Amino acid sequence: MVSRVRVWLNRTYAENVFFMDQLRRNPSDRAVEIHATHGDPDSPVLAAADTAELEPEGLSPAAYVEYALTQCERRGIDVFVPRLHQAAIVAHRAEFEAAGTALLAPPPEAVAVFEDKVVAYQAVESIGVPVPPWWRVRDADELLAAVEELERLGHRACFKPAAGAGGVGFRMIIREPFSLSQLKGFPGPQVPLDLVLESLRRAEEPVDWLVMPRLEQPEVSVDCLTGPDNRVRLAIGRTKHGRRRGFTLHERWLEPARRIAEGFGLHHLSNIQFRMLGDRPVLMDVNTRPAGGLHQLSLCGINVPWAAVRLTLGDDPGEISPPFLGQDYTVVSAPRPLLPVTVPRQRTGSSTVTGTLDALPAQTTPAGPRAASGALQ
Repeated sequence: MVSRVRVWLNRTYAENVFFMDQLRRNPSDRAVEIHATHGDPDSPVLAAADTAELEPEGLSPAAYVEYALTQCERRGIDVFVPRLHQAAIVAHRAEFEAAGTALLAPPPEAVAVFEDKVVAYQAVESIGVPVPPWWRVRDADELLAAVEELERLGHRACFKPAAGAGGVGFRMIIREPFSLSQLKGFPGPQVPLDLVLESLRRAEEPVDWLVMPRLEQPEVSVDCLTGPDNRVRLAIGRTKHGRRRGFTLHERWLEPARRIAEGFGLHHLSNIQFRMLGDRPVLMDVNTRPAGGLHQLSLCGINVPWAAVRLTLGDDPGEISPPFLGQDYTVVSAPRPLLPVTVPRQRTGSSTVTGTLDALPAQTTPAGPRAASGALQ
């Protein structure tokens, strides 16, 4: 009898409820139990998991590693998919392996390259992958010089943190002064240059921003599955142009993504994003973790989360090609259940105890019935 696989996702994105669904519906028909931890008691991943805990707040990376090792040993975790403190965790891979846990994450050297976008751009440019022009800025004078140079070249300037993920902190620079017209409609990413410069001059400490041209659509995110031998097993592009989404196997996107994944040892799941600068694709970002939209590849007839778990456990799935490319689609929201505010009563001997979500770390929480998860599944 084949044993179950116990998988842990730590403080992951809400969209990874679909990642969890796909693991359970794996084509090998193997039993999968999922453990989830999060800092937000209302994260849907806690309700979707078989067991769940609230994570302690304020742990240093080193303390978090100790917490994670304890989780793996206590929960019997076979595969750990780390997002929070990924760099610190992969640096202790041998200790997790000694505890019987395989890490679904790249080696520390690969994670280090892509933690800082400036280091990442310099590295990928050295292997021949085109990147947009960029400036690292820390104060108002450096920002103004970068914006003026980009405008001289005919570009609109934008900036984002040199370290970060998910588009957090991305803004587009405009020259128009702030006015009532910018208070109409929904808030957007555009910010007047004069306000940004004023904020920087008032700031008590420097920023660490990457300034670059605003890149054009389409945006293509290439999901890669790479083995510990540095050979890509799967590469599929997900295209985004406004609301419309689709898939591509065009080599103008896949070839540079493979070059990055193989050249830097991005083992297991990574996501490599491109946009257009003029008439050519350039690198936008590299994520050393599964993308939130990875589950959308199910529309191409493949279960990538399960292939990644197999590879992590040493069961190489070989090269994977989609049997077809799914039709164009869009993304809509759908309801997912949450854990109740009050944890159900528990009987201990002759006494009855009622807990709240503060007691969640001591609970084993069944996933329970699911609400509709949307057409993408």
